[in-house]
Amino acid sequence: MERLSKVMVFSLGLFIRVAVAWSRGPNPQAQVPCFFIFGDSLVDNGNNNNILTLARANYRPYGVDFPQGPSGRFTNGRTMVDILAQLLGFRNYIPPYSVARGAEVLRGLNFASGAAGIRGETGNNLNVLELYIILPIVTAFLWRALSLAEQVNHFRSTLQQMKRIFRGNTTRLADYVSKCIFYVGMGSNDYLNNYFMPTMYSTSYDYTPKTYAALLLQDYSRQLTVSIIESAFTCMVENHNRISWSITEFQELYDLGARKVAVVGVGQIGCIPYELARYNNRSNKNRTGVQCNETINKAIVMFNTGLVQMVNRCNNELHEAKFIYVNTYESSKDLAANAATYGFDVIDKGCCGVGRNNGQITCLPLQTPCEDRSKYLFWDAFHPTEDANVINAKKAYNSTSPSDVYPMNIQQLALA
Repeated sequence: MERLSKVMVFSLGLFIRVAVAWSRGPNPQAQVPCFFIFGDSLVDNGNNNNILTLARANYRPYGVDFPQGPSGRFTNGRTMVDILAQLLGFRNYIPPYSVARGAEVLRGLNFASGAAGIRGETGNNLNVLELYIILPIVTAFLWRALSLAEQVNHFRSTLQQMKRIFRGNTTRLADYVSKCIFYVGMGSNDYLNNYFMPTMYSTSYDYTPKTYAALLLQDYSRQLTVSIIESAFTCMVENHNRISWSITEFQELYDLGARKVAVVGVGQIGCIPYELARYNNRSNKNRTGVQCNETINKAIVMFNTGLVQMVNRCNNELHEAKFIYVNTYESSKDLAANAATYGFDVIDKGCCGVGRNNGQITCLPLQTPCEDRSKYLFWDAFHPTEDANVINAKKAYNSTSPSDVYPMNIQQLALA
């Protein structure tokens, strides 16, 4: 009888510990129960591995400094969201949607896809079928990057999985999701692999930089909203200097329970090795001495300005919502301007690549990269090194400067 009592006490204690752990979520040490990521190659961690696209990074030397080797990350080591996940206290990296199974979805998923954009056609220039037409019949999801609209649809199906895990208790599910952080970073490819690629796309002929920025912002919100519960909003350009929104943005993401959203701006892509190689000697040098394409940078600033307005509007109009803007444009500008302070010696060429600035062709399979990656700001023609990602992630996580993250940082967002 005494032995039976001890067994019962032990079992009761184990049950209580399991119950407490469940109430805290699958990562009891993390500051938030889950972390959902929407984006492009800057944060893709493997979703493109089984897609017939040139936008893949599951081969060496990608991942040369990552413990698991090439994983589909477009850098030498960790991405910005990998580092943010660690700073938030997650024991493991957030898994890609393409391989996550079962209860693993409870800690969040990474839906990001290399070459993806806000617009559906963005990145089609990198599709294998578009370039070579090597297969007569193939389903769409096998041959193209996952656009923002498709990523949102995958999130919708994930919520259904989570609903089953919560045994249909939508109240508990909504409470759980409301504590999670949503990282949304899109737009780079809509300029790199769309607007500023006039031989492949007509958008630069059809729209001015200002009207294109407004169109992107309109599509951005529509894809994050209509895809989920079919409501509408409109976007308009007022007179000369301001892009404004007539209805609350991200309304339907909010209606699904999202309350903590980090909206990430587009970086200073007029200064990446790819653009430096393309526009060599055709643009003015900035204060770092690098010959950036300021036409592209000015277009990006218009888009980012609209994102800030969007964040302000969401915070004013969505009850209990906390939206923040992560200013990767100023962060990338700061890294280049103060390169020596951050330990970088090379800011105008990739550590791995081919041609002028190592930016005309991106890192090729089995190519030998630079020996000391810590001295390079860029890993390849487009993407920062792990060292640059660490700095950008730390700024987003705990910077107190509004020029880095506004109106609060990610650490404060997690605790809010």
